Amino acid sequence: MLEEVLEKYCADMGFSLPEGACALFRRYYEALSSAPLNLTAVKGEEDTARLHFADSLALLAMAEFAGKTVIDVGTGGGFPGLPLKIAVPGCDVTLLDSTGKKIAFLRDLCGELAVSARCVCGRAEDLAFDSRHREAYDIVTSRAVARLNVLTELCLPLARPGGLFIAMKSVGSDDEVDEARPAVDKLGGRIREIRDYQLPGGVTHRAVLVEKISETPSGYPRKYAKIVKNPL
Repeated sequence: MLEEVLEKYCADMGFSLPEGACALFRRYYEALSSAPLNLTAVKGEEDTARLHFADSLALLAMAEFAGKTVIDVGTGGGFPGLPLKIAVPGCDVTLLDSTGKKIAFLRDLCGELAVSARCVCGRAEDLAFDSRHREAYDIVTSRAVARLNVLTELCLPLARPGGLFIAMKSVGSDDEVDEARPAVDKLGGRIREIRDYQLPGGVTHRAVLVEKISETPSGYPRKYAKIVKNPL
């Protein structure tokens, strides 16, 4: 079931998975299902294939990932970063989460799958002041649950000028997108596109594509408590 869902979805999208990718997604699903910590509320292989794996792979229709440096902020169970790495082995992926147990799971999983992705335990607002990470990535992704104005301050400083921040949101996020526009402008970005896309089974999700057009001012991001208390 999982393999059929992914293969059909990719075919409908106009791309094909590399040889062996479906077997990796099968092992990924099995690891999620048997993990001692609760990484996802989504259960069953069909829903996991639709709502996690296909949802992650939908980004392949929105940007070129081959040869790009990618960081996935608040990756949780690895979404969307790890499915993107499985589908496009030639991209350089960093998986970032502040919860040590999640990063330990992903590090073990990447070893089991023989997938070379960096698994970093940390917070985006701290990493953004590390010269190895600040404005170092071609693409920043996040499927985290924070509102877009908060996510923008956390994520956009990690994107290089000319790069892209892709925020995965719900289709009912029009007010949230409008609310985030001042933050996008202040932090050196421009909303390039709002793309609604359909997953297998008829569920519709949204991606907000923010282009990085200039350097982020040096004082950003602020500490998380300040970002949440007083969003831009």
